[in-house]
Amino acid sequence: MEQIKAAVIGVGYLGRFHAQKYAQSPRCRLEAVVDARAEAREQVAAELGTRPLADYRELLGKVDAVSVVTPTPAHFAIARDFLLAGAHVLVEKPITETPREARELIDLADRCGRVLQVGHLERFNSAILAAEPYLRSPRFVECHRLAPYKERGTDVNVVLDLMIHDIDLVQTIVGAPVVTIDAIGTPVFSEAIDIANARIRFANGCVVNATASRVSLKTERKMRLFEDDAYLSLDLQQKILTLIRKRAPGEAAGALPVSIEEQSLEQGDALKAEIEAFLESIRTGKPPVVSGEDGLMALETAMRITEQVHESLATRQLMGRGPQHG
Repeated sequence: MEQIKAAVIGVGYLGRFHAQKYAQSPRCRLEAVVDARAEAREQVAAELGTRPLADYRELLGKVDAVSVVTPTPAHFAIARDFLLAGAHVLVEKPITETPREARELIDLADRCGRVLQVGHLERFNSAILAAEPYLRSPRFVECHRLAPYKERGTDVNVVLDLMIHDIDLVQTIVGAPVVTIDAIGTPVFSEAIDIANARIRFANGCVVNATASRVSLKTERKMRLFEDDAYLSLDLQQKILTLIRKRAPGEAAGALPVSIEEQSLEQGDALKAEIEAFLESIRTGKPPVVSGEDGLMALETAMRITEQVHESLATRQLMGRGPQHG
C-alpha cells in the first residue's frame, strides 16, 4: 500500500501533536491541517511543511485518513462527512456528544468498510500495557485523576473530560456490563461539573470507585486494582507498576507473606503508538484497539454519571443547601 494521505482537523493543543506524529510517520504523508483560526493552522503547517486550510470540506474525497481533534460538539458532523467520503477516522474522546450520534458513526463506518478509532489515549500507556498480563478478575478498582484548572477542555464537564479515560480502562479490564452507578459532584470554577466521584458496580460483582477533579493543586493519574490474590498499583503519570502477590510456595521467607515487585517503565509515546495503531488498522484491516463501540460504551457510562451528579445537585437545591449549577 502506498503512503496513507492523512490530515488533522483541529490543531489546537492536542491536534498539533497529532499532526506532528503523522508528519513523522513513514507510513503516511500529512496532506493538510485544518483549523478555523488562521494563526493556529498557519503555525502548524509552517512547522510541518504542509498545507493550512480553514474548511475541512476541501479535503473530502482527497485524503485516506483524518484525526478529528476539534471541540466535542463538532466531532459528529466532521467524522460523518469523512466516513461518507471514504476516509478512515480517528476521533478524539469523547466520541460524540450523544450516544445516538456515536451509534450513527459506528453504523456508517461499518457500512463504508472504514476504520473508526476513538482517542482513548490511556490504552497505550506503558503502565497499562505492563499490567495487562496480571489482570485477571479484579474485585475492586480505585481511580484518581486529578489536574489543575485550565480553560482548555471546559467545553465538556470533568466526567467527559477526565474521568472518561478511567471509565474506558475499567470497562475494558472488567469486561462486564455496568449494573448500578452512584455519583456526586459539583462545579467549582466553570459552569459545568469540575469535580466528581462515581461508584460503579459491574454485573460480575466488581466495584469501581473513580474520582476526577480539574480543580486540584497537583496532577495525579493513579489506578489501584485488587484481585483475590494480588494488588496492583499503577501510576499512569510516572509510569510505575507495583505488584503485590501472595508469596509462592518455595519462595524465600520475608517479613511479609507476599512478594513485592516494582517496575519503573519507559515513558514511551502513547500518542505515537495510538496513531501507529490507527495506521496499522487501515493497512491490515485489523479492528482498531479502541473501537467505536468502546467509545460509545465509555460515553454512555459517563453520561449516566453526569445525570446522577445533576440529580444530586438538584436535590441539594430543593433542600436549600446550595445553588444548582451546570
